[in-house]
Amino acid sequence: MYENNLGRRRVLVAATGVAVGALAGCLGDDDTPEPIALDDGQSCDQCGMVIEEHPGPTGQIFFEDYPDDREGPAHFCSGTCTYQYRFDAEDAGQTPIVTYLTDYSGVDYSLTDDEEQPFISAHLDPDDYADETGMTFAAGSDVHGAMGPDLIPFGDDDDAATFADEHGGDVVTHDEINRELLDAMAN
Repeated sequence: MYENNLGRRRVLVAATGVAVGALAGCLGDDDTPEPIALDDGQSCDQCGMVIEEHPGPTGQIFFEDYPDDREGPAHFCSGTCTYQYRFDAEDAGQTPIVTYLTDYSGVDYSLTDDEEQPFISAHLDPDDYADETGMTFAAGSDVHGAMGPDLIPFGDDDDAATFADEHGGDVVTHDEINRELLDAMAN
């Protein structure tokens, strides 16, 4: 009988440990900041354009330390501006915590009727963003954002592939985005 109680105690202790661990995960032990809305007149930290006045994907980056003691993320009018700024900031010694981009898999986007140079709609609510590490991009398509050719991010790989099939460009992951890719898209 004593062995039986010992076995039950071990099971209860183990179950309690699992429950406490699961509860800690649910309570948000993660300190990653959440995206914000970009519809309040914010200007792009890369080029200075007012974000809400332009079409296309937008971005925001939270850094460990900001040189200007700002609160909240740096914000951008395009995927291109987001990555250009981040590459420069990393070269200057800043460490990004998280980069958020518009997730076109999660929004009802539209394209303008211009067949020569269609633009994709902007989406600026916090729920419209996703962490870039889970994104797949259509790069170099015929669809433009605020700065012309842009990286069109999708949270679903199949959505990115379908978009690239319909509008041209290459499907790339966030790890494949570098200065050379941005330069190639601009030319």
